[in-house]
Amino acid sequence: MNLPFAESYKIKVVEPIHRSTREQRDRWLLEAKNNLFNLKSSQVYIDLLTDSGTGAMSQGQWAEMMLGDESYAGASSYYKLKESIQSILGFDYFLPTHQGRAAENVLFSVLVKEGHVVPGNSHFDTTKGHIEFRKASAIDCTIDEAFHSELIHPFKGNVDLNKLEKVLQEHTDKIPFVIVTITNNTCGGQPVSMENMRQVYELSKKYGKMVIFDSARFAENAYFIKKREAGYADKSIKEIVKETFQYCDAMTMSSKKDAVVNMGGFIAMRDEQLFREASVFNIIFEGYITYGGMSGRDMNALAVGLDENTEFAPLETRVEQVAYLGQKLTDAGIPVQLPYGGHAIFVDAKKFLPHVPKEEFIAQTLAIELYKECGVRGVEIGTLLADRDPGTRENRYPALEFVRLALPRRTYTNNHMDVVAAGLINVWNRRDQIRNGYRIRYEAPIMRHFTVELEAVKP
Repeated sequence: MNLPFAESYKIKVVEPIHRSTREQRDRWLLEAKNNLFNLKSSQVYIDLLTDSGTGAMSQGQWAEMMLGDESYAGASSYYKLKESIQSILGFDYFLPTHQGRAAENVLFSVLVKEGHVVPGNSHFDTTKGHIEFRKASAIDCTIDEAFHSELIHPFKGNVDLNKLEKVLQEHTDKIPFVIVTITNNTCGGQPVSMENMRQVYELSKKYGKMVIFDSARFAENAYFIKKREAGYADKSIKEIVKETFQYCDAMTMSSKKDAVVNMGGFIAMRDEQLFREASVFNIIFEGYITYGGMSGRDMNALAVGLDENTEFAPLETRVEQVAYLGQKLTDAGIPVQLPYGGHAIFVDAKKFLPHVPKEEFIAQTLAIELYKECGVRGVEIGTLLADRDPGTRENRYPALEFVRLALPRRTYTNNHMDVVAAGLINVWNRRDQIRNGYRIRYEAPIMRHFTVELEAVKP
């Protein structure tokens, strides 16, 4: 008899969570202006808003935090992290930052200028925001298969090489770099194959362009390469990771994802001149170059996290729990992005709520209904996140409207996933009654989804 799958950890510390009533949730939503970001954590039963900084750190990480060196300059914690990045990722130069968007801010302050064009595979919200804030343009070159949620493709995060070359040809003088996000969050946590990364690198070099990896979930990407790509089944995650980063010139990292820390990020690069130029902005925005907005204890935890979470067992546990939730929903007939991603299940809101007009924010409507039903907080990856076109100020309507259910690492059990599935199935069973969505009362000029205020559209 085959042994059943079990988590690769045991629980040492627990945090209480509390159920709420439907009446309470209705009131809290009104107070939050129908923006799930505005809810207090105490008002959420199971929080799947993000997997960023919300995971449970290991005993090894907590032990290292007690050894943190809080010296302003030249702390031993900096050198621990430097050694970890060199040995695992292969970069000689790095700058610590307090999180991923800070890394983007520093690096893009050097590289992105007004009028530039930055091609990539479905730039995520902060990436696109930092590009457009600088009056540049982000062009999506993701393969078409990614936009058909029911289609099975092992690497839906891949860059379409024909699309990319067309952009490289048409905007050669305006392109500072090509960016590849691993895994591709916006398209459903979908991985990018090693072959595709290699081809993107070779094509970019043909046109003399840098390649930068947005690497928040690089370890999950390596896991999928091991499981799905020919020639990698017998390689370790660390071997795959080392090869992965041969195909880029620099990387940004939100360490709150695959390094499983509560706060932290970094930029890594091969070029000393780029390091020197970025150091100027790191000092302006983040702090001195050997702490960059991070405490010594957090750098220690990050160094351990990079090592521990580039092993197969924790990644298998993580991806299998995502698949467990996905299978529950698929068995109930609920449309989700297939195959299941590495960090979240992405529910196809257009297919779930076909009667809600696109102008009334379909995915946000579904996310609100799920919270009302059972106190589960997800996040909209749709029109609100897509924001407005900087030129016309019209809403951009993406091909996919998703509700992302992002699973924090080592935080919830499969019993919690059963509750999430049951709640969404209840909404699915009454979906024909949901015909109206929401309109905007207030929005910020950029990255509006974080602070937007909404009101319900009355039938």
